[in-house]
Amino acid sequence: MEFFARLEPDINSAELQQHLTIAALPRVCESIDNVMEDHGSSGRIYCIWGEFAINRELIKGGVRFSLPGCPNNLAWTVTTDLPPVEEQAVIHLTVNRQQLDEDFKESIDMFVADLQQGIAQYFTQLKAAC
Repeated sequence: MEFFARLEPDINSAELQQHLTIAALPRVCESIDNVMEDHGSSGRIYCIWGEFAINRELIKGGVRFSLPGCPNNLAWTVTTDLPPVEEQAVIHLTVNRQQLDEDFKESIDMFVADLQQGIAQYFTQLKAAC
């Protein structure tokens, strides 16, 4: 199943790759309580679904995060500088299920909304500080 959200602030892919790190996740997503380990491209987080290993990967246009131990293979990307709207960042979250129980679907909707709001605020504050 796929979930999408768009971000309004002007963010480019270099900024996403520089600032959207594992360490930053609790600041950009209220659904992520804390980072328990951070090794740059891997670590451990505690989030609304419990404790998970997390991987961070730089990809064309942005960043991909994945929870490799998650039974639903949950992963999300935040990308920009890509067609059709190159100046708009997109959050794209996927799970490996075609149907979800309603509570889990609602928790994913909340997670994506938290990312959308938190990333927008984070980058607005970064740009204001410059």
